[in-house]
Order: sequence, then structure tokens, then C-alpha cells
Amino acid sequence: MKDKDVSSFTNEEEAAVNLTKVVPFLLETKLKSLGANFSKAPNFEKHVVVSERLVAGQNPASATGVGQEMAKLLEE
Repeated sequence: MKDKDVSSFTNEEEAAVNLTKVVPFLLETKLKSLGANFSKAPNFEKHVVVSERLVAGQNPASATGVGQEMAKLLEE
């Protein structure tokens, strides 16, 4: 993960749905600790990041965008 551009469900989104005590770890925090370049949009808004062949979406609102970016990569 080091130096990869990524996104995922954010710490704030986990808190907003009351899951910070349920999940084993907060993914945003873990990705940052592994050296990833984490980016995010406001809570529950679409956000897609492409880093070489890695495509990451922030949340379910990002699913269509993730699919579109994956299709672009497969066409190359």
C-alpha cells in the first residue's frame, strides 16, 4: 500500500453509522499507517481513486464510478 493513492469508507463515515466499536479496525487509519496516500470526499458522497491498476471507491455511492474506471483499465 505504500505510496498508493487510495480511498475507502472513512473514519467519519464509520462513526456516522455507529460502527467504530463493531469493526475490528478503521480502514482509513490502517491504510494511512501502511503509507497509502488517502483521499476522501464529504461523507457518503461518490469518490473514486485510481492508482495504476488499483481502483478504490470510498463508499457504496462510488460503485458505478469504480466499475467505469475498471472497465477503462481493462480496455487498455
